[in-house]
Amino acid sequence: MSSQHAPLRQALSDHEPVVDAWLAELGIKDPAQLRSMRIEGSDIVRALGQGVESGADPSNLQAPAWAGLRDTLENLSRSRAAKGESAGDTSEFVLALKKPLFDALQRPDLTPEQLIAGVWSASTVVDRLAQHTASTFQKSREEIIRRQQDDLLELSTPVIKLWEGVLAVPMIGVLDSNRTQIVMEALLQQIVDSGSGLAIIDITGVPTVDTLVAQHLLKTVTAIHLMGADCIISGIRPQIAQTIMHLGIDLQGITTKATLADALAVALQRNGWRVSREK
Repeated sequence: MSSQHAPLRQALSDHEPVVDAWLAELGIKDPAQLRSMRIEGSDIVRALGQGVESGADPSNLQAPAWAGLRDTLENLSRSRAAKGESAGDTSEFVLALKKPLFDALQRPDLTPEQLIAGVWSASTVVDRLAQHTASTFQKSREEIIRRQQDDLLELSTPVIKLWEGVLAVPMIGVLDSNRTQIVMEALLQQIVDSGSGLAIIDITGVPTVDTLVAQHLLKTVTAIHLMGADCIISGIRPQIAQTIMHLGIDLQGITTKATLADALAVALQRNGWRVSREK
């Protein structure tokens, strides 16, 4: 190890006092939160000490010797992102380690030059820790948001079994390529699993139909036909009918109905069902 970083190595030789001072600096009062942060802090200081002990340069956290510390920080970021905490709070937690390290470096056996070198090493490494934590926190938050968006897409486009051999997909909101793909995959899989021969795509909840939306619908209908099933599009309101005409979109060969009830009536008729009202 470079003599420049030797004071930091000595300060981290006993990590428990550093962790105690770190928690005191944060001023945590809640016992449960204190226990959780003690575990997080101990893991970080222990991994930091191991990295410094190995002789790795604290200013380069991408070195192989810092792999354990990077993993610890990434686990911290993922855990806090999942709890809904902010990147600022997480970085603030890491940056609070500076003062305990500075205090641990104030020993009478160090020369002024050694003290300055130690303070610089400690400041550099904590800044690197905070930067890495903020970066991994952002990535973790983006992953959580993507998973939530996927979950919402699946929830907003359920495949419903309306009757024996009849499936329905109520579309609500804007229809884009990503959502069309999810709908298509879910619907085709349900056709295979249930053996249904007819699917109703209800666009009552789709606010507008433009050329792109129409193309998405036609692709879905084509995929359904390739699976050997038939398809009905319901929810064709007057405004949508006029828009489709103005855009010159060809829906010939596709059965369309104004309401889901009308589409279901046609589906039942095609499957040989007859529903009558009791007198």
